[in-house]
Amino acid sequence: MLNIIDNLLDRITMYRLVLYVLLFLVGVAVLLGFVGILTYSPIGIIITTGILVTSCYLTNKAFAYTLKVPTNVESVYITALILTLIMSPLQLARDVPTYLLIGVVAIASKYICAIKKKHIFNPAALGAVVSAYLFHTYASWWIGTAALFPFVVVCGVLVVRKIQRSTLVWTFLATAVVGALGFGWVDGISLIRSVQSLFLDSAVVFFATIMLTEPLTTPPTKRMQIVYGLLTGFLFAPQIHVGQLYSTPELVLIVGNIFSYLVSPKQKLMLTLKEKKEVTDGIGEFIFSSSEKLSFTPGQYMEWTLQHKNTDSRGNRRYFTIASSPTEIFPQLGVRFYPNGSSFKNALRQMKIGDTIAAGQLAGEFTLPTNAKQKVVFFAGGIGITPFRSMIQYGIDTKTHRDIILFYANKRAEDIRYKDIFSSAKKFGVQTHYIVGEKITREMIQKEIPDFAERLFYVSGSQKSVKSFEDVLHQLNIPSSHIKKDFFPGLSS
Repeated sequence: MLNIIDNLLDRITMYRLVLYVLLFLVGVAVLLGFVGILTYSPIGIIITTGILVTSCYLTNKAFAYTLKVPTNVESVYITALILTLIMSPLQLARDVPTYLLIGVVAIASKYICAIKKKHIFNPAALGAVVSAYLFHTYASWWIGTAALFPFVVVCGVLVVRKIQRSTLVWTFLATAVVGALGFGWVDGISLIRSVQSLFLDSAVVFFATIMLTEPLTTPPTKRMQIVYGLLTGFLFAPQIHVGQLYSTPELVLIVGNIFSYLVSPKQKLMLTLKEKKEVTDGIGEFIFSSSEKLSFTPGQYMEWTLQHKNTDSRGNRRYFTIASSPTEIFPQLGVRFYPNGSSFKNALRQMKIGDTIAAGQLAGEFTLPTNAKQKVVFFAGGIGITPFRSMIQYGIDTKTHRDIILFYANKRAEDIRYKDIFSSAKKFGVQTHYIVGEKITREMIQKEIPDFAERLFYVSGSQKSVKSFEDVLHQLNIPSSHIKKDFFPGLSS
């Protein structure tokens, strides 16, 4: 069952999944309102949605046109729908201007509250905070009702599984539960009632799975995500206050966003295509120039935004591993194209020299161990070779000797890339095995890597190939702690 779910999730971008989830939740709320299960007016929900979507869309259009920057329509709709679910549905016509302004403030914050083109705050959270202090209209977080709870849980699980932020979510929830129990004990409330109130009378699950996990305002490493979860989980308790300023979910998120910004990479670049070549049928290499040097660790990835016409349901953003080494001047990408591919991939393939693409949100922990004496094995399937190309080129340029065994699997010999680099890396301890038209087996590993039990394994490629590599390693009783998988919340097509 999980494989079926993962296969479905792999066919959709994270942003599009969140958009569909929010549309679903709004639709369920409207339906429950019509049948009388939800006390909020279904017409009020519909009108509120329309006002916020319109306000957010027009504001984004205005800023994008004025500043001449790529626009992400999905983010606009996501912000509007989140605001719909946390601001009380409209009841009076006189409140329409206020809700229009809330949408303006939320979207404007993406452009105004930004440093080096990287925005700091979750737009919906900032819109709710400004609404409270300027317009005296407060977020009710009405999505956190018992009637909507099961729907929120299912949707939240899908989002977290897609984006793989479960450590962050569980850290936050565990901390929030401890806080609820502690304050409940002080107030003489039973443990069961405290937990029940947290989950059924607040929007804690929606907050944790949909808002807290937003990649643009989340720390990129697991260690910092744990700290982020602890911080926001502790602050989530409504009893916490400074003077007359009491904790609310939107304020908690704003504080968390500030922390995240301080501990996260801050670069967001506009890159210009310098060179491109299609080395084989379906595989392309792209080399970019930039006025600012890109700082990263070999094996990391970035979010790439390419504005193009007729954007399909998979959106205008993708996550790609940086194929170049930090020692190289020009950032590089290696991309596989597919028949009937996405509009994004088609637009990327058709880029002309001098065209631009935006890159930001540097992240990823698929990096080499700091101890250069640690023996490692690389498993690469197809275009999954790109992070290893970055690591190995970096080792060559810095003359770092590492005991690395690379297994590079392809369906066809003509799909093999970077042979010259891997050949040059021999004198620095890199052994390369090219596997063509066959699977890597347990027997193959036992034969070629007699000391496999002493090594760390790095696995990169399509979801299918990664799963295949993992199965073989588990047959050899390699613990999961010794297996690192390349992951980013994108999709391949």
